[in-house]
Amino acid sequence: MVFSSLYFLFSFLPLVLCSYYLMPERIKNVILLLASIFFYAWGEPVYVVLMLFSAAFNYVVGLDLDRTQGNEKKILLFFAVSVNLLILGFFKYSGFCIEIINSIFGLSLTCRELALPIGISFYTFQSLSYIADVYRGKVEAQRNLLKFALYLTMFPQLIAGPIVQYSDIAAQLDNHRVTCTGAGAGLDRFIRGLSKKVLLANNLGMIYTGIQAVSERSVLTAWIGIAAYTLQIYFDFSGYSDMAIGLGKMFGFTFSENFRYPYISCSITEFWRRWHISLSSWFRDYVYIPLGGNRVPVWKHIRNILIVWMLTGLWHGASWNFVIWGLYYGVLLLLEKYFPKNFFMEKHFTEKFFTKGDADRIPRWIRQLITMFFVMVGWVFFSNTDLSEAVLYLGQMFGRGTCGIVDAAALYDLRSNFILLLAGWIASGPAPAIWFEKLEENRPKAASVVDAALFLLCLAYLVYSSYNPFLYFRF
Repeated sequence: MVFSSLYFLFSFLPLVLCSYYLMPERIKNVILLLASIFFYAWGEPVYVVLMLFSAAFNYVVGLDLDRTQGNEKKILLFFAVSVNLLILGFFKYSGFCIEIINSIFGLSLTCRELALPIGISFYTFQSLSYIADVYRGKVEAQRNLLKFALYLTMFPQLIAGPIVQYSDIAAQLDNHRVTCTGAGAGLDRFIRGLSKKVLLANNLGMIYTGIQAVSERSVLTAWIGIAAYTLQIYFDFSGYSDMAIGLGKMFGFTFSENFRYPYISCSITEFWRRWHISLSSWFRDYVYIPLGGNRVPVWKHIRNILIVWMLTGLWHGASWNFVIWGLYYGVLLLLEKYFPKNFFMEKHFTEKFFTKGDADRIPRWIRQLITMFFVMVGWVFFSNTDLSEAVLYLGQMFGRGTCGIVDAAALYDLRSNFILLLAGWIASGPAPAIWFEKLEENRPKAASVVDAALFLLCLAYLVYSSYNPFLYFRF
């Protein structure tokens, strides 16, 4: 079940909200937990047992960590982390590992294909953050199994995040109150996320799917396709995060922001401070800093960066394209860190492109274009799980195809999709949100009409279109 389905919008969500609002405070958590288990079972009935085992196991380990000291505590931490990673590795990476072993040793081992449990990467990382924080003494172990299970399984953020660290939500599990203002703000955020997903991501996805289905592409066609995918994945994932945050507010919970307009970034470093914030924060807190962060010799810092970004790539999927995608960003971040500061603002560079009076710094929009160039190149590896297809597509973007720079198909694609692509680029920035906030402040009734219109448009699309994928479902 996905948030952008008619069944969720008109059956599951209204029933759960009504039950939740009408029940006494003392059993609201029970209602939300049961709803979350049902939500997960709708798509993965077999793997509900796995998710509940993860909740029970990490709950017990957390209590034990609170009671032990010294080496015994370290051994318990190692055991808990190993069990969590082994479960994740078995379902997500066993086939990839066997493929590597076969290629190295010339074997022909086989592995039974297993369906990847939905959301396993997200709830495993939440479990690991909880165990690590209890070990460090950052949080006290949760002594109520129901509350801990709710933290791990809460359906708004279960299958696609944001990754909620226990320290950010511990107090809310004990005391969360639903207010009319909060519920209204949550509904508004949900509708905006739904609009991103249904009206923008789905339509942009059809552009890329159509272009990807053609083997021969001109340079312009390839760039139109990857531009569409760049926007699709942003609206798909940020829209889902918006819906999750909005649903959280409807139930009295506050989740952290997961996206802050990443496509206005002026550097790769800034991009990753704005994109999938909960994931990059998790790797910073639980991998990068424990490895020593940047307070180590240069070679160790380079090692730390590459380890973190290789793992970031692997987190997204068990194939070489994701490993390359992660290392690609690791290398870019290292170049930004260790190349001379203000390299793009050096006098010999700026005087070549700007008049003497403007040569003191590069305009922000040029730095944004440079950043987006590298981001779009990276999405080629992310979107093609077949590495040879990624290399072929990348070559076509830079003139290695047989269709030239521009052909009739490219011009047709550009004419047909120009308005949608332009609307996507505008909507990926902060301007529409700023406009809507001012509208809510000055003319709240008009803002409600806009929300209602967007919701009706989404419903019309969902009724008449069968194209409603969710890209991050596979992670």
